Amino acid sequence: MTALGFLYPGHSAEDDYPRIEQLLGSDIRVDLSHTDIGEDAHRVDALREMGSGERLAAGVEGLRLAGAETVVWACTSGSFVHGWEGAQQQVRTLARLAGMPASSTSFAFVHAAREIGVRRVAIGATYPEDITALFADFLRAAGLEVTGTRSSGVVTAAEAGTWGEEDVLTLARAADTPDAEAVLLPDTALHTAAHLGVLEKSLSKPVLTANQVTVWEGLRLADRRVNAPSLGTLFTREPLVQARS
Repeated sequence: MTALGFLYPGHSAEDDYPRIEQLLGSDIRVDLSHTDIGEDAHRVDALREMGSGERLAAGVEGLRLAGAETVVWACTSGSFVHGWEGAQQQVRTLARLAGMPASSTSFAFVHAAREIGVRRVAIGATYPEDITALFADFLRAAGLEVTGTRSSGVVTAAEAGTWGEEDVLTLARAADTPDAEAVLLPDTALHTAAHLGVLEKSLSKPVLTANQVTVWEGLRLADRRVNAPSLGTLFTREPLVQARS
């Protein structure tokens, strides 16, 4: 059994995680600990506070007691908003607090893009434009080329959590550019786990979404590879373990 731990802010699209767990196979457990979201706002000051060491520390103990082997801060904006260096410090703090390998969704996107061998990416974000721009800056700091961005101006995670399949498809299509090798949808408040197959079929290219890459990052930290094609291209790379169909 591989036990993966995730710190998830509030309650918006957390049901993506048991859905992904079901698709991964019976020997992988996904444990969620909900952190206090504070003010629900896609605004720099609120996002910085949401990912503060104090808020992360409050959720760690439950994961440790559950036997988690790795921990990922399951929040994109609450990590990249600190910048490249600040996000690295955030992860180092989390690893120290948890006493286990740690990462965040922002770094998960970078590692996932490298895993599938893409460098040119387009961003489809629920966020306001200024927050989307910070994510693009983060990706560029990692050596990725951002071919285009599309912002939706959604101010709260709660609103993003109400989006359905057609909303997600519309965003992904609007964000895609001809030269993008993959499209990234960076909000963990957005339900995407059920839509990955439709997204990739519609765009005819890999799509990386926040909750998808977050779970993959937990597996990467645990040195696990799982083949689960319904979770997109990312989960079809050199599998060491075959998930049940």
